[in-house]
Amino acid sequence: MIVQKEPGATQVESSVMDLGGTVTKNLSIINAFTADMRAKIIPELAKVHGIRWVSFDAPVVKSNLPWPLINYVDDSDLINTYDFNVKANKVWTKTVSGQEQPWLQGDGVGVAVLDSGINQQQDLYTTRGSNRIVGSTSFASGWSGTTPWDDNGHGTHVAGIIGGNGNASDGNYIGIAPMANLINVKVSDNNGVSNASSVVQGLQWVLNNKSTYNIRVVNLSFNSSMPGSYNTDAMAAACEILWFNGIVVVTSAGNKGSEGIYPPANDPFVITVGAVDEKGSKTPGDGKMSAATFSAYGTDEMGGIKPDLVAPGTNIISLLASPNDVLALQHGANVVNSSYFKMSGTSLSAPIVSGAVALLLQSEPNLNPDQVKYRLMSTALQKNSRGSWDTRAKWTTYNSKKAGSGMLDIEAAVNNKLMGTTPNKGKPQSAIINSDGAVWTSANWSSANWSSANWSSANWSSANWSSTYWGNK
Repeated sequence: MIVQKEPGATQVESSVMDLGGTVTKNLSIINAFTADMRAKIIPELAKVHGIRWVSFDAPVVKSNLPWPLINYVDDSDLINTYDFNVKANKVWTKTVSGQEQPWLQGDGVGVAVLDSGINQQQDLYTTRGSNRIVGSTSFASGWSGTTPWDDNGHGTHVAGIIGGNGNASDGNYIGIAPMANLINVKVSDNNGVSNASSVVQGLQWVLNNKSTYNIRVVNLSFNSSMPGSYNTDAMAAACEILWFNGIVVVTSAGNKGSEGIYPPANDPFVITVGAVDEKGSKTPGDGKMSAATFSAYGTDEMGGIKPDLVAPGTNIISLLASPNDVLALQHGANVVNSSYFKMSGTSLSAPIVSGAVALLLQSEPNLNPDQVKYRLMSTALQKNSRGSWDTRAKWTTYNSKKAGSGMLDIEAAVNNKLMGTTPNKGKPQSAIINSDGAVWTSANWSSANWSSANWSSANWSSANWSSTYWGNK
């Protein structure tokens, strides 16, 4: 169970142990801890002074479909289709005085990948041979240490979508931000199994190490296995804390279709990404693209549409962790060759957006998470023109209920310096971190140092929860 404490409570852990429970993890980022206990003591535990909420430490599930959907065209036509459809290739280079020069490739931007780990592959080095997995840690059951390792395959595939440079394929399979730095935060085991508390620990580590690795983006390609309110969900609360500290949080919408959105994707602050099916086309808005049938959609608790936007998510080719990883052994038909693998799901849509955020932040490093979210949503491709600058082909079958603000367009996001009202303005923060129900207003991000902000008198990077004052929001 995850036990959340009231501000100032100091004896809750002792009460749990007195009732026969065992405290197992410290989740200080959300003023909570995990404990193993018999179910019969929970009613007694609920009476203990200082306990705010007790919830099941729910397993989280990857939002990939570890098999290719029915191919509409042969594999050769699917190579790099997602790069073309979101126009990443349009910003990798630019012409200066008639010469092509490198432009936006994610240089220096750190993207943390909370997943099954990242194996060190050829595509994750620079062209000069430098390792771009710059940091690594593990909170997965049975794992420890700082050596990058992925025995499942999911995390390496996700990392390749974000930052693979195509070295092993002579440029055939390139990720969105091929020079971005990657931070490996392993939170699931070889079978891809994790739980909410491991994710919270991983997010806490990201917050503590954001300056060390210049972590500007976090990718979460999984969802809770259980529905729940973002106001009581531990993962959602931790995601918000990272957001308020200047880290863009990108999460997959899940693969439940019309069944709805599960945490942390239902949190109104984060960028929730659904999937589209490109049907093998390399031309966005050519009439072939449609929302993927599996992609989850619904609303958050404020009535806002989720997902926030969509990106390609079918038959995505990216890095193979190892021919002996679990996914490769279970789904041999998905193995493209000794270096690459193919999957479908919103798990693969989220890292496309995470890579896009890295490109945008390389271009405009002073953007805060609200501004990034606004820019991506306001420039997304849909049926109707967004403004006088928008002369693109339109997505004729666009449906806002399933696709949010539309299809990611990196070129438009980079080139159109739109700085409108934040999409998060007026949204209530998680009740876990805000007991007074205050809403997010037009905070002056440009003058706020959120890594050491006095947020409700709490320094989130090193908060002393027992002395936190919650009343002054």
